[in-house]
Amino acid sequence: MLTGTTTSGDGSGRDPDVTQPQEKTAQFASTPRGARLARRLAVRCLEEWGRPPASDVSCTVALVVGELAANAVRHGRVPGHDFRLRIALDEAAGLVRIELADAAAAKQPPAAPPSSCPDGESGRGLLLVDVLAECWGWKPRDPVGKTVWAEVAIDGTR
Repeated sequence: MLTGTTTSGDGSGRDPDVTQPQEKTAQFASTPRGARLARRLAVRCLEEWGRPPASDVSCTVALVVGELAANAVRHGRVPGHDFRLRIALDEAAGLVRIELADAAAAKQPPAAPPSSCPDGESGRGLLLVDVLAECWGWKPRDPVGKTVWAEVAIDGTR
């Protein structure tokens, strides 16, 4: 199930010359399909915000959302609980912030990605996030769970 809200500068007495962050929040089933839908939503949001799907920032955000959503489904899944995606574009800061929240408080990401690729077919997700994002991390989520976040530069440079 997908639910969400979008907010942006609404002219509510704010200086019109100051760009307000735009954001979208949506909830997805903790399934591979939910992860795919989260990635598609991120690309659609960036397109609505003036970044075409083939742009560097859109492709980078799609990869980061895909990896974080896959981790939320694989490692953060709690039966009966969805995961939440929040994506925000902050033109002034030159960043897209991505947040994935799940209900698995006990399963925390490592403090840093692996220093080398493992021999297996998986385990490289946070390594990719570390390379593609300006910064990333996680924080506990109240009342239960955690939020893993990453920030991607709009201009694609690190």
